[in-house]
Amino acid sequence: MCTTCGCEEATHDHRHEHVLDLEIDVLAKSKRYAADNRKWLAERGIRMINVMSSPGAGKTTLLERTIREAKKEFFVIEGDQATALDAERVKAAGARSIQINTGAGCHLDPHMVRHALEDLDPPRGSVVFVENVGNLVCPALFDLGEAERVVLLSTPEGDDKPLKYPHMFQTASLVLLNKIDLLEHVPFSLENFTLAVAKQSPRATVMHVSAWKGQGMGDFYGWLS
Repeated sequence: MCTTCGCEEATHDHRHEHVLDLEIDVLAKSKRYAADNRKWLAERGIRMINVMSSPGAGKTTLLERTIREAKKEFFVIEGDQATALDAERVKAAGARSIQINTGAGCHLDPHMVRHALEDLDPPRGSVVFVENVGNLVCPALFDLGEAERVVLLSTPEGDDKPLKYPHMFQTASLVLLNKIDLLEHVPFSLENFTLAVAKQSPRATVMHVSAWKGQGMGDFYGWLS
């Protein structure tokens, strides 16, 4: 007899069922937290933007320049496995920021973000950026309660990433192709990239920028407005 549920089949393996039940429970709880965050933000007229990319694509550089140039008060929630290096960078650029370290975790979740929002206490009508942990897989699966999702891809990463990491791009409101100033130095096809993004998310806006040199950033500020 099975010792887990008492059924007659002694060799019946329930491990997969239990893991699946646990995953469903965790995701359901996460969605409830995200819905609560969305309500909390809406009641205060706060716009939260989830910024996602692989490590090194340029998220923090994008935020630094935006904070300095877009002439608006921004608040930033920084997600990394360790250190407060990025939080210090955006603070130096002029934004209030709080760091969340996830340890071995590969993404932020809405419960973490809610605590950070309460600590930051952004005023009504403000914009909050969430710089998620750098990778193109896990962050896409977790709704934080954000209004929009911005996905960065840098030209050195290759034009095939929207095809290889479809879910990340399918959930994007805006796709920023960063490091456009390096285009002539790397094997990257703008045509292939444009087609790949359109296949995954035909409604997403696509912009070409250089967060380091400033190219195209005016378009991004216009989108923020």
